[in-house]
Amino acid sequence: MSQTTSSPLVYGFAGNAPQHDIAGDRTRLLGGKGAHLAEMAGMGIPVPPGFTITTEVCSQFAETDGVYPAALDAQVEAALAQVEGALDKRLGDSTAPLLLSVRSGAPVSMPGMMDTVLNLGLNDETVEGLAAASGDARFAWDAYRRFIQMFADVVMGVHVEHFEEALHAARQAAGVEHDNELDADTLRSLVTTYREIVREHAGIDVPTEPREQLWQAITAVFQSWSSDRAIVYRRHHDIPDSLGTAVTVQAMVFGNAGDDCATGVAFTRNPATGERALYGEFLRNAQGEDVVAGIRTPQPITNAAALDDAEVEATTLEAMMPNAFRQLADTCAQLELHYRDSQDVEFTVQHDQLWMLQTRSAKRTAAAAIQIAVDMVGEGLISQDEALLRVDASSLNQLLHPSFDPAAKVQVLATGMPASPGAASGRIALDAATAVRFAAHGKGNVLLVRHETSPEDIEGMIASSGILTARGGMTSHAAVVARGMGITCVCGCGDLAIDLDSRKIRVGTQIFSEGDWLSIDGTTGSVIAGQVPTLPVGLTGQFEHFLGWADETRRLAVRANADTPRDARVARTFGAEGIGLCRTEHMIFEGDRVLNFRRMILASSDERRAEALDRLLPEQRADFAAIFEAMDGLSVTVRLLDPPLHEFLPQTDAGFVELSQATGMSVSAIHAAVDNLHETNPMLGHRGCRLGITYPAIYGMQARAIVEAAFDCRERGIDARPEIMIPLVGTAAELDAVASHVRAVIRFVQAERGMEEDSNAFEIGTMIEVPRACV
Repeated sequence: MSQTTSSPLVYGFAGNAPQHDIAGDRTRLLGGKGAHLAEMAGMGIPVPPGFTITTEVCSQFAETDGVYPAALDAQVEAALAQVEGALDKRLGDSTAPLLLSVRSGAPVSMPGMMDTVLNLGLNDETVEGLAAASGDARFAWDAYRRFIQMFADVVMGVHVEHFEEALHAARQAAGVEHDNELDADTLRSLVTTYREIVREHAGIDVPTEPREQLWQAITAVFQSWSSDRAIVYRRHHDIPDSLGTAVTVQAMVFGNAGDDCATGVAFTRNPATGERALYGEFLRNAQGEDVVAGIRTPQPITNAAALDDAEVEATTLEAMMPNAFRQLADTCAQLELHYRDSQDVEFTVQHDQLWMLQTRSAKRTAAAAIQIAVDMVGEGLISQDEALLRVDASSLNQLLHPSFDPAAKVQVLATGMPASPGAASGRIALDAATAVRFAAHGKGNVLLVRHETSPEDIEGMIASSGILTARGGMTSHAAVVARGMGITCVCGCGDLAIDLDSRKIRVGTQIFSEGDWLSIDGTTGSVIAGQVPTLPVGLTGQFEHFLGWADETRRLAVRANADTPRDARVARTFGAEGIGLCRTEHMIFEGDRVLNFRRMILASSDERRAEALDRLLPEQRADFAAIFEAMDGLSVTVRLLDPPLHEFLPQTDAGFVELSQATGMSVSAIHAAVDNLHETNPMLGHRGCRLGITYPAIYGMQARAIVEAAFDCRERGIDARPEIMIPLVGTAAELDAVASHVRAVIRFVQAERGMEEDSNAFEIGTMIEVPRACV
């Protein structure tokens, strides 16, 4: 069944394919991949010819439960004919076969989240035609086995591990280490094995008719927009489900057709540091999925990236294929100038000829984003305002991550590739589900350790503070996703071995079990035994320069949340213009103070309650004085006690026993007090200002500590500016009652110090945070 539509559904690019005028946002209609391929083709950059099916088809496909528009079939056939004419090849032709790639391309980059099928169009006849046309039977049968594996995985749901096991067995039997060392006869036999795997697990064969292959692949790519991993990724990155994905169908070019062929990923600037230099990796005689999947560890593109290692330098793209390297460097420079932004490109070299398969704005760390933005302003590519808009504000949190304490004694077990900077210690989790479970059960930070990650690991990656992989490079799935999320990552650690059966790993010579602590340094690539102490970072270099631009432009003042003197000092270091929320309950939980507060809660009389609060007063006063000193001249909003009292009492049997020993009360009496205080929904009950009304001595002690600390500071020449917040107010009467009590405390302290009474000496207010207060 199909559905009618009037607007074009297919847009061709390159070769003799017709170009269409697109009104509005080309990326919204064609996805990032399709839009940029068309753009590159228009710039004269070598792009294999192809066509893009629009995101509107994806939306209709989803809305109609898999029904395509009526006009789609004819438009696809017409676009396909243009590709065939441009290359003088035909889909399904046994003498001059055209092979296709079918790729997703959303308007917003979602690396690895949706599906791709390569080498489409191969069957028993066309593989022989490809072998004859190329003069390389090994290459043809390698392409065929890749097609069966990818089609069966993406379209038929046969898990890739079944094929990987067969491929591993074939390598072992042949006595070789890498796929590209297998000969034609072995690959031909492997195709037979792959077919048997498909029949065993899918119950049917991979279709042999190329057009049937094409439509099944297109459908699978559209369906992948609604896959679990894609949905999780969109939710994490706030990408609307309504965008949909385009599907780009493109003539294949082959990086696995011999030693003068290659495939790789490059960045026009370093995505980890922002350095202005071509950066990337490639594999000789390989296809693109080999790079991103981490099946083989790739080599650097430039000699400069070899870091004075002569052995590595001899295997760079620059050294091995200088002509292709020059084409790539010139093209990357052209693209960066055109887009006025750092680009992430995918490329293939076929018989020393460069072909560009994709360009997009490069994902980068926050440090790199700032470096690139500042540099591009200096280069005259963008304005200062554009630079500010280029950096995602939420990504700046990456720069606030701690680093390992350089004074700590550490045992470096191994070194991998520093894929995403930062420092992370965590409990080892060997799969995504375990990482999610560890994080949910409060087992501390989590370190996801995998051979290599795949899109199915996305939930575990989100739950982890660090990612360590045994295979893959700087452009692998783990590296790209981790950089985009600000997660510390080390990839391609050759001295890491993972045994999923025993749930153990070996790093260097040491064995660790799942749940043990391990640390990684995403800046150096070091893998370190155990848990390592960390140090906070400060504002330095380009970060401070960039934020200075923001200060020149912004209209809002920015305050910090800070509950301790240390937090206040750090906040001021990072440019906070005051404290917007100081939560006093956090002070009470520190050290032995909570014991005095528990004595207050359990007190049997007002006198005993006052005694406990009197013990807390000097500690609270000292805290406030230190905070006011740190924020000298800036306002500090102090929230009086907010949580319900039962949250300050122990929750475990051991805690009840400990409190009993400290107070002399029986365990049963403490249990009874906790039960008496417990509420089903404290937000509507006994907390916040209502707590202050029931127990005015609590707010009286806190108000006195704030006021006395402020007066003490002012006597020492410190400009203390406290603002007293009364929490969780629901009615004006509640605010009036508590505010009157606080003002009475202010007058009492002023009289005690011989000062002129002024109950308006400090601002008193509330935050409207419950619905009834708004209504």
